[in-house]
Amino acid sequence: MRAVRVVELDGPGSVRLDEIPEPEPNGVVIEVYAAGVAFPDVLLTRGLYQMKPDPPFVLGAELAGVVRSAPADSGFAKGDRVTGLSMLGNAMAEVAVLPPQTVFRLPDNVSLRAAAGLPFNDLTVHFALRERGRITEGETVLVHGAAGGIGTSTLRLAGALGAGRTIAVVSTEEKAAVARAAGATDTVLTEGWLDQVKELTGGRGVDIVVDPVGGDRFTDSVRSLSRAGRVLVLGFTGGEIPTVKVNRLLLKNAAVIGVGWGEWVLGNPGYLAEQWAELEPLLASGALSAPEPVCLPLEHAAEALAALENRTATGKLVLTVR
Repeated sequence: MRAVRVVELDGPGSVRLDEIPEPEPNGVVIEVYAAGVAFPDVLLTRGLYQMKPDPPFVLGAELAGVVRSAPADSGFAKGDRVTGLSMLGNAMAEVAVLPPQTVFRLPDNVSLRAAAGLPFNDLTVHFALRERGRITEGETVLVHGAAGGIGTSTLRLAGALGAGRTIAVVSTEEKAAVARAAGATDTVLTEGWLDQVKELTGGRGVDIVVDPVGGDRFTDSVRSLSRAGRVLVLGFTGGEIPTVKVNRLLLKNAAVIGVGWGEWVLGNPGYLAEQWAELEPLLASGALSAPEPVCLPLEHAAEALAALENRTATGKLVLTVR
């Protein structure tokens, strides 16, 4: 089978489309139609992710496809349309084998290409807003990097989970259009974003900040909060890991909260099923959109990874396999 592999730890340019043997069928065997591209994949190409497999290894943590075979007690059968998580590698390939607990049946109205872009971001954001952010009805959610994968997922999910307003922080007018299409009620440009948010909220501030970017805007994220507001830290695509002066948290009874979805899942084996049990009906009813991602063929994996690393990507990137 064809698979995208990291052959040396030298960034996106170090990936290669190789012919390798199919994996052993010791789980749900899936014929992959599309595979999602996520920022941890970029980090893995440079050996900067917290888990550090030795090259060569197959990239990709999320996929969508059709079940070829499955264990009798798995709940899946040949022909089922599914999405799934490999959690670390092996998704950017023509065939993948996943444990049943990381495979999810798809509603009929969600295409396989759209589905490949859902699980990593949507499950992360669902965990961030529901479990860590404790979102409540009518709250205002601000998201940095709003035109990226996590950002657009937040804009889609926040309203479905009860937010009354979503504010997208973006760097260009083109990205503002992407954010509005994903559901942003307001957009502000990164230059002077804090003053714009204060004006939009009448000086009150926002209830939740979703921050996958980090860097020098973090302090202003804390400043942007309302009373009892929360900054949710999802990552550091901006490169720099910021620090917080904790006295600022006292001023508004604010909180800075880490969002480690993968760690939570490892410690709570049934949690993924709980998440999908809430998300699947929202997708099926249309209350939660499943937008078509930006698709590139499998042989353009390096290009997709570079777009994420350079922060030129908008929306979710997916590699088409079949």
